Amino acid sequence: MKPYSEDLRRVVVTAVERGMKRAEAVQTFAVSLATMKRWLKQQRETGDLAPKPIPGPPALKRDALLEALPARLAEQADATLEAHCSWWSETTGGEVSTATMSRAITALDWTRKKRR
Repeated sequence: MKPYSEDLRRVVVTAVERGMKRAEAVQTFAVSLATMKRWLKQQRETGDLAPKPIPGPPALKRDALLEALPARLAEQADATLEAHCSWWSETTGGEVSTATMSRAITALDWTRKKRR
């Protein structure tokens, strides 16, 4: 999920600081009260509203999958996620879950609809 834009964060925080009630700001800007409180705290403590970086190590398998998958999908369009995972294991020697394979296929905007 992508973080909210810094512009929206600034508008919400500015509105609350200018006297808009928090409940009204939640309704107006369609953000949760907890999110708004977190932004207000971040503004108060750091003076900045930039989104924090996504925690954790960078994805290593995904880049390789995104590079290799288009040719595989063109060749084996009707293969199941399990079949794609088995192919990846045989090709690279690395294991990939069906969830990872599904996310990679989705990132390529490939439809999984099968032939009838």
